[in-house]
Amino acid sequence: MLLTNIGIDLLKLREKIMENFGICNHTVIPVRAEASHRSEMVNQLLFGETFTIVDTFQSWKVIRSSLDNYEGFIDDKQFLPLEETEFMRLKTLPECYPKGLINIIIDENTGLPMMIPPGSNLAGIEKGVLTFGGRKYRFKGETFSPSGTVDLESLAETAKQFLNTPYFWGGRSPFGMDCSGFVQVVFKIHGIPLNRDAAYQAQQGETLNLFTEAELGDLLFFDNEEGKIIHVGIMAGEGKIIHSSGKVHFDRIDHHGIFNDERHKYTHKLRLIKRMNYK
Repeated sequence: MLLTNIGIDLLKLREKIMENFGICNHTVIPVRAEASHRSEMVNQLLFGETFTIVDTFQSWKVIRSSLDNYEGFIDDKQFLPLEETEFMRLKTLPECYPKGLINIIIDENTGLPMMIPPGSNLAGIEKGVLTFGGRKYRFKGETFSPSGTVDLESLAETAKQFLNTPYFWGGRSPFGMDCSGFVQVVFKIHGIPLNRDAAYQAQQGETLNLFTEAELGDLLFFDNEEGKIIHVGIMAGEGKIIHSSGKVHFDRIDHHGIFNDERHKYTHKLRLIKRMNYK
C-alpha cells in the first residue's frame, strides 16, 4: 500500500513538473485578461513560443511568456506541456524563423498541415524537422536566422510584408496585429527582443533628442492628452512611418507626429524616439 501511494505521489509530482512549462503548438494561442473565452484578448502566443505556467484557475493556466514576461490566461487545452529540461534546451537554441508571410508546417504525428505566422519559433530545426514535447513537425519553407548584426533594409522589408494587415487588439499575426504586436514581431524576427506593450517598449533602447536624428528602423512613440504612451511605429525613411492603425500602412511623419493624408490631419502626437540596441 505504501509503494502504491509512493507511485501515485511520484506521478502527481511528474504531472506538476510537466505543468510548469509549455509551448504553443498551434498557429496562435489567444492570451486573455481573465479566465474566460469571453474575456478580452490581450496577447497571442505564436507557434513554438514557450512560457512558464505560474498558476492554475479551473480549466485555465496563468502563463508568463519567455519572450517578454507578459502574463495572461490561456485555455489548458490549447498548449503542449514541456518538462523543464526541454524548456531550458529550447531557450538555448539559436533563433530561427519562417521566412514567408504564410507558412505551412506538417504535424507528423497526425499528418495534418497547419499555418504558422512569421515570428513562429523554429529553433532546433534540422533538415526541415522540428521536434519538441514528443511531437515531430516537418517544415519545407525557407527559414531565417538572425546573424547578430541587424540589416536595417532587411528589417524594413520584414515590416512591409505585413502591409494591409488589419488592426486587431492583442494580435501578433498577419491576420491581425495591434501597434506594439506588429513592432515586436518585426524586431523579434531580426533577433531584437522587445517588450509587449508600447509603454514598456518605450523604456528600451537609446533615446534620441531630435526628430532630425531619426533613421530607418528607429521606433517612434506617441502619447495621449494625459501623457500616456499609447502608440508605436517604425521609422520607414523619407519622412514616413509604418505602423498599425486601422491596418498596417505608411503615413507621413514629422516632429509634430503622424499626418494621415486620407483624413487630412495629424492623428498621433509624437512623444519619444528610440533606437534599439542593434548597432
